[in-house]
Amino acid sequence: MTVLDRIEVRAEAAAPPGTPRNRKRHRAWDEVPRWQIYLPLGAYLLFTLIPFYWILLFALRPAGSTSLVPWPMTTAHFEKVWTERSFATYFENSVYIGVATLFLTTVVALAGGYALARFEFRLKKGFMLALLCSQFVPGALLLVPLFQIFAGLRMINSFGSVIIAETVFQLPLSMILISGFIRNVPYSLEEAAWVDGCGRFKAFRIVVLPLLRPGLVAVGSFAFVHAWNHFLFALMFLSNQEKQTIPVGLNTLMGADSVDLGALAAGGVIAAVPVVIVFAFIQKWLVTGFSAGAVKG
Repeated sequence: MTVLDRIEVRAEAAAPPGTPRNRKRHRAWDEVPRWQIYLPLGAYLLFTLIPFYWILLFALRPAGSTSLVPWPMTTAHFEKVWTERSFATYFENSVYIGVATLFLTTVVALAGGYALARFEFRLKKGFMLALLCSQFVPGALLLVPLFQIFAGLRMINSFGSVIIAETVFQLPLSMILISGFIRNVPYSLEEAAWVDGCGRFKAFRIVVLPLLRPGLVAVGSFAFVHAWNHFLFALMFLSNQEKQTIPVGLNTLMGADSVDLGALAAGGVIAAVPVVIVFAFIQKWLVTGFSAGAVKG
């Protein structure tokens, strides 16, 4: 007899008279057939993958073909957008802006999140509420004031304007996630480091920072993907074509009278592949970071 069986026997013996005894209790959701689980998941997966297959179809099949199978395959569309449409330059610019936004957002959010998690100050709840409310503000509403600020600082048509704008847009959510993750780290660990002679910064670097790896990966990846995919800031603040990013480059492939579907699909694949690769490698850290940062310790 297993431990669970013994517990059930004792519970049945201690139950009031007249209580129905059934040692084999089966919950309804334990008896759900597997097809009822796999069928909705399969339908959702099919609904999700069809657009990706359609993009690959237009990107790999020859121009003018109407086949539903990309055969014979061709790379002419990729060569066209990479060389003739300057997608190599757009790709390099997007990587630079994305990595810089990732680094700046992570550093600032780490400092602000630590302050929110470890210190008490006036209007702290109001500040947290303001951070949450800022998530309801569309990025389009920030274009005019940001443009005036960058114009006054003579930063229009520079990567710095886009990087700062992307960082400002990502900081509220990033600070909330980092602060929630730091709260899950026991404060006693820092106190023990202080007793051993470490200062606050050294204790944070040695004790707390290694435990924040999933949260930092979640915040950094979120900032990178948003900067990679964002269209408005790059379009408004970068007027030089040599400094444009991937989303703006995709927009140039759509003409007023016609659209080169093959080139547009190839550009979409080029834009999507780096993000897919990044998420494939960090998905474990990403799920852990978001779940831990969203729970108050």
